[in-house]
Amino acid sequence: MSVRRLAEDQVQPDSFKYTRENASWAKKKLKDYPKGRQASAVIPLLMRAQEQDGWVTKAAIEHVAKMLDMPLIRVLEVATFYTQFQLAPVGKRAHIQVCGTTPCMLRGAGDIMDVCKKRIAPAPFELSEDGNLSWEEVECQGACVNAPMVMIFKDSYEDLTPERMEEIIDAFDAGKGEGVPVGPQIDRVFSAPIGGLTSLTEAPGKRAANGNARKAAKPAAAKKAAPAKKSAVKKPVAKGNIGARAAALAGAGTVKAATKKTAVKKAPAKKAAAKVNAADKGRPVAMKKPKAPDDLKLISGVGPKLEGVLNGLGIYKFEQVAKWKKAEREWVDGYLKFKGRIDRDDWVKQAKALAKGGEAEYIKVFGKKPR
Repeated sequence: MSVRRLAEDQVQPDSFKYTRENASWAKKKLKDYPKGRQASAVIPLLMRAQEQDGWVTKAAIEHVAKMLDMPLIRVLEVATFYTQFQLAPVGKRAHIQVCGTTPCMLRGAGDIMDVCKKRIAPAPFELSEDGNLSWEEVECQGACVNAPMVMIFKDSYEDLTPERMEEIIDAFDAGKGEGVPVGPQIDRVFSAPIGGLTSLTEAPGKRAANGNARKAAKPAAAKKAAPAKKSAVKKPVAKGNIGARAAALAGAGTVKAATKKTAVKKAPAKKAAAKVNAADKGRPVAMKKPKAPDDLKLISGVGPKLEGVLNGLGIYKFEQVAKWKKAEREWVDGYLKFKGRIDRDDWVKQAKALAKGGEAEYIKVFGKKPR
């Protein structure tokens, strides 16, 4: 790993202080950790400082050390070790992290870096002339199937071409980066195959029911064949009254076995129904598409694709998201496969503000315009 040092003193601010909102968030965050273990909050607190100022300043490191009652050197070690922390000023509107690991490089990451060199600055971490943009090369960002890709702040932009990268840079440079859809920049869903799914194409509920039906069919068929073998081997030779009595007992056994088989056959159907109901536990209440649906993209963390998925679930209004409890948030989290994103970006709080008073209320609560 290359040596990472703090920026020169001449660019360091004299002091650091969390905004009122961020200070409240930090105080709440400390309660997530057991008493005496609050030092574990050092990474989220440093990241919040970076999101506030754009980079981690020396003053911010000192402030966090004081908050957590940690030696300054310990906080400095964390900030200089993890490359997610920017130790010098970066672009005010976008700092582009280009993945240069093997899969991305094989799929054209070098061309993406050439665009950054041409449009932003020749060297990594060098600011553009207006100070709005900067870039760097980083290691694997975990979307190899969608190579090449870049990260801008918290969002990834995948399946890039040099032409698309130029368009993205134009948007961020013009202050319109929030309108750029995140994730794949081609017609694919997340990391699914290009051109659509080739397996698991049934709806989850239908797939569970079909699977249980197939499981139920196998034991029923196997048990049906078994009694025929038994009676062929153990059938007594009838001799007078003793033979008749044995035949009658054998018949009674067959009736009992048949009754049991019927019970086994019916059980899996109930089991399948229970599984289908369990899959919908916590699912948010849906509504029909209204004449004037809300623009869910105003919620930070929701892009055009996620908005389409939410609409597909019958979620069209801010007031629906505002009412989500823990069960609904966990269900949607699992459905979208964005573990923790709903709580991390606080969709519910954003939706409450937007439902109550639109953009004006959002600015009042968060101190900035919605996406």
